[in-house]
Amino acid sequence: MSHRKTQLDIQGMSCANCSQTITEALQDLDGVETASINYATDEGTVEYDPETTSLAEIYAAVDDAGYEAVSTATSIAITDMTCSNCAETNQEALEDVPGVIVAEVNYATDEASVEYNPAATDREQLYAAIEDAGYSPVRDDEGEESEQDQRDAARSEEIRRQLRLTLFGAALSLPLIAFMVEKLILGGGALPETVFGIEFGWIEFLLATPVQIVLGRPFYENAYTALVKNRTANMDVLIALGSSTAYLYSVVVLLGVLAGSLYFDTAALILVFITLGNYLEARSKGQAGEALQQLLEMEADTATVVDEDGNEEELPLDEVDVGDRMKVRPGEQIPTDGVVVDGQSAVDESMVTGESVPVEKEEGDEVVGSTINENGVLVVEATKVGADTALQQIVQTVKEAQSRQPDIQNLADRISAYFVPIVIANALLWGLVWYLFPAALAGFVDALPLLGLVAGGPAVAGGGVSVFEFSVVVFASAVLIACPCALGLATPAATMVGTSIGAKNGVLFKGGDVLERAKDVDTVVFDKTGTLTTGEMELTDVVPLDGARTATDGGNGTATDGGTQTVSSGTEPATDEIDEETVLCAAASAESGSEHPLAQAIVEGAEERGIALANPTEFENVPGHGVRATVDGDEVLVGNRKLIRDNDIDPAPAEDELERLESEGKTAMLVARGGSLLGLVADADTVKESAKEAVGALHDRNLAVQMITGDNERTAGAVAEAVGIDPANVRAEVLPEDKADAVEEIQSSGSRAMMVGDGVNDAPALATAYVGTAIGSGTDVAIEAADVTLMRDDPLDVVKAIRISDGTLQKIKQNLFWALGYNTAMIPLASLGLLQPALAAAAMAFSSVSVLSNSLLFRRYTPDEDYRLLYRWR
Repeated sequence: MSHRKTQLDIQGMSCANCSQTITEALQDLDGVETASINYATDEGTVEYDPETTSLAEIYAAVDDAGYEAVSTATSIAITDMTCSNCAETNQEALEDVPGVIVAEVNYATDEASVEYNPAATDREQLYAAIEDAGYSPVRDDEGEESEQDQRDAARSEEIRRQLRLTLFGAALSLPLIAFMVEKLILGGGALPETVFGIEFGWIEFLLATPVQIVLGRPFYENAYTALVKNRTANMDVLIALGSSTAYLYSVVVLLGVLAGSLYFDTAALILVFITLGNYLEARSKGQAGEALQQLLEMEADTATVVDEDGNEEELPLDEVDVGDRMKVRPGEQIPTDGVVVDGQSAVDESMVTGESVPVEKEEGDEVVGSTINENGVLVVEATKVGADTALQQIVQTVKEAQSRQPDIQNLADRISAYFVPIVIANALLWGLVWYLFPAALAGFVDALPLLGLVAGGPAVAGGGVSVFEFSVVVFASAVLIACPCALGLATPAATMVGTSIGAKNGVLFKGGDVLERAKDVDTVVFDKTGTLTTGEMELTDVVPLDGARTATDGGNGTATDGGTQTVSSGTEPATDEIDEETVLCAAASAESGSEHPLAQAIVEGAEERGIALANPTEFENVPGHGVRATVDGDEVLVGNRKLIRDNDIDPAPAEDELERLESEGKTAMLVARGGSLLGLVADADTVKESAKEAVGALHDRNLAVQMITGDNERTAGAVAEAVGIDPANVRAEVLPEDKADAVEEIQSSGSRAMMVGDGVNDAPALATAYVGTAIGSGTDVAIEAADVTLMRDDPLDVVKAIRISDGTLQKIKQNLFWALGYNTAMIPLASLGLLQPALAAAAMAFSSVSVLSNSLLFRRYTPDEDYRLLYRWR
């Protein structure tokens, strides 16, 4: 293959050195002949050998250099694939298009997912590649119908077409069934030889020929395309071989060229059974994708937009812009993602989060588009519209997950790639062996327990049919019994259902490969703040240095031990020199320049007590340690022991109080001013109600549970004790930038860790983990660093994610067992002459439908309990 030249649009360059960095990164790739990056135009040209390197590797090199080459992702529906080999053919055709970075074609969803370089190719070239491969893409034509509407219409038309063909073939084949019964059961001779002077053979010919032409044509055309154009073999080749063999042999016998029996009935029924299977398969595919379609149908059609004067206007949803204010009445859907600017109500968010209990919303709260306003009137300001809304992102995430298949699919793909040629070779071999050694094989079959009762070998031994005729029957049966469809459907059908179950329960998997990995984790690592705890800090204690402790609200502090309240001992009188107000004023004034939750809790506590704060100057945030600020000319420090020591102040006088507060699960901070300790302030973070239950459920699965936090050991230990984590599995005082190293250390011994965090501060750790899981907030669903996104702030959803993964993989294994077991059992039977071709075709059609039906059964699963406990009988 000749070298290719591609143009790249690159983002993120700020100087000529950037372009040089990218150029060097590209030139280091094997297969890249020349690379020229122009900083002035933000463009680059790369000439490379596609046999040595790929466009995907070129894009990865740009990304690794710290820049971004512009790409576009799209999906294209394909309506006439009949097996996984067809999907493979389309994938190869798309990957051969210059400019395509990566392509994935899913037979179960009849869809291609393509990432490409818009500077090198476009959708028309992608459509052309699919058409050149002999298949039909659903074009995104301009018009009133959306692309999804066109896809739905194409699928509905395919279902109707298959039904029409099935009914047509069945009507003509019903009389042929009588002929088959007469031959197989009655042994022939029970029916007259002519009807109205026409021989039965010609009547069979007249009935079977239209079936062969109408039902057989798509199979013959696709088989020709596969063999001649694509130089591959798919299921259509097997069907065309089996049906045409039976038909042509019967024509030869009817014309008197050979002596033997007629198999017009077999030729027709083969096509009827296969077409019926295609119809049921098309229907089942539609049902498997219903969950995603139901999500899309939940989207509101219109919005009531309110202008500045209070005038209301009902607009189509696609005309709503960010910043528009919408009135949402009780019972109506919230049109888009937004924030409540007026009103109070309960909102049913079950369609997004899976949570059945409505959530109270008031001014300032975020709401998710397509959720339902239960009672009060809300005025919502749109913050995300169109493709940016949570619902559309959920749908896109699920689609991408369905296009990225689990690694177990590689097994099926490897088998399918060689399956059809091996089946044809096997059929030819056994046809020849039966022709050469009929008596020996017939005796062998008769000796098999039970199997000798089936028509086949004994008929040859007794002279019921000719040796050549029986060899033809064996060939046709051995070709038709094999079913690559069942193998091709086993994984994607289950993955499609599993990702849909996840979406309905507020669990979004980034890909089928992630869905597979999640069940294999043996260690779950929780970040503490915002994951096991609410992340909403509250000022609980203020302690003057001299030991006269004054707790806020008369000494009543809320600790996090199990979520219960503990009451501190009564207050002691403060000294004249240092009192509660002195300590809190200094701490809050310094922290007023910080946005950290701990700082905000201190500031809010001071404001609630009416303490006037000073404006800090020269504010400095010391990551992981505290803050330093100048307040009224004095340096004020608020932070941990290390911060105080690093500034030559001895924290020892406050050690007893520090230990007491930390043992209560509170985050205690030392306060110093002008080089002297003033005292301490403490915040508490409440443990989530479901945290202990989640940890218990993970322990029930024999998973190790660990916790990582930047808090000190005593605070971390108190939270760990409250939720049931072994103190030995707690890593405290870990800085944000060191969390990834901590996860890597956990995994260094061979553990497969799932890191659970908020997806922002924990991004490096999420990316390092075997499975990164980000707890979302309902609207932030596109967290790049995470493999799994949980729509709710509920640790129990971590357990749900693992259960869904486990259940899906169990279903995939069931499907693969059935598909492989079916072929393992049936191909030998057909090869030994123990199956009629028509029965083989029926069994072939049934195998695909059974795999899809087994996957559809999985839709009933809810991840409140382990799949294997609920459905072990399946």
